[in-house]
Amino acid sequence: MLDAVADRISIYQPEQPGLIFPEIPKFASFAEEREYRKRHLVAATRAFALHGFDYGFAGHLTVRDPERPELYWTNPMCVRFSDVRMSNLVLADHSGNVVEGRHAINRAGFVLHSAVHDAHPDVMAMCHAHTTYGTAWCATGRPLDMLSQDAACFYGNHAVIGASAGAVAVEKESGLSIAAQIGKYRGVLHQNHGLLTTSRHSIDDAAFWFIALERCCRVQLQVEASGIKPQLLSDKTAQYSLDHVGNDFIGWLHFQTIYNQLVESQPDMFD
Repeated sequence: MLDAVADRISIYQPEQPGLIFPEIPKFASFAEEREYRKRHLVAATRAFALHGFDYGFAGHLTVRDPERPELYWTNPMCVRFSDVRMSNLVLADHSGNVVEGRHAINRAGFVLHSAVHDAHPDVMAMCHAHTTYGTAWCATGRPLDMLSQDAACFYGNHAVIGASAGAVAVEKESGLSIAAQIGKYRGVLHQNHGLLTTSRHSIDDAAFWFIALERCCRVQLQVEASGIKPQLLSDKTAQYSLDHVGNDFIGWLHFQTIYNQLVESQPDMFD
């Protein structure tokens, strides 16, 4: 519950005190915060499963360890998003070495994620998956048009990156070549590859905006297919929407609806 009006950081938080509303937790120890990040990382992978983002072993989500930020937690290699749980998460370093866990990690994931985490110490979490609409739109090499309030959440905060376009990122150099750009934006459209999102806030934030970015790509493709010229948002309107519904807190807040559903329906994820 929100304890005081003074704690409001968003217009979406209730002005009336005492109402039930998600609140960003405060932690008494690194262990407590680590538990929270791991639980929400697992939930993020399960959310990706709900949205049909599995594609073989492709796809990787990471979040930094709160005590040892040079290490990050990630989903295990060759385990479907729907089967990721607390007990099979992997802790790895930026050299790709597994520090904790029994599973291997995805090399392409290590090359990209470790390069981003290393180049941007303030990036806490990152998501990537081979999704249908994101992959299709990334083939165009074009940024998103400001078609809607949802698209405006990426106004000035997404970019098309052409470096290493279409080449599997298994060599360290390929990760380094795009890491500097990835960390600058909430969303990245990697040409001929797919979507990536990063967050300085939380895995919740990175995961929700990935889901949102895939949805924006789907809408864009549907509009393009209609052949009808769309009305675009003005820069002023897009900026206004970005300010109010496109910030890190809103990404975290959106994800809580997904997290709560998963806690009720998939309690095995915490095994």
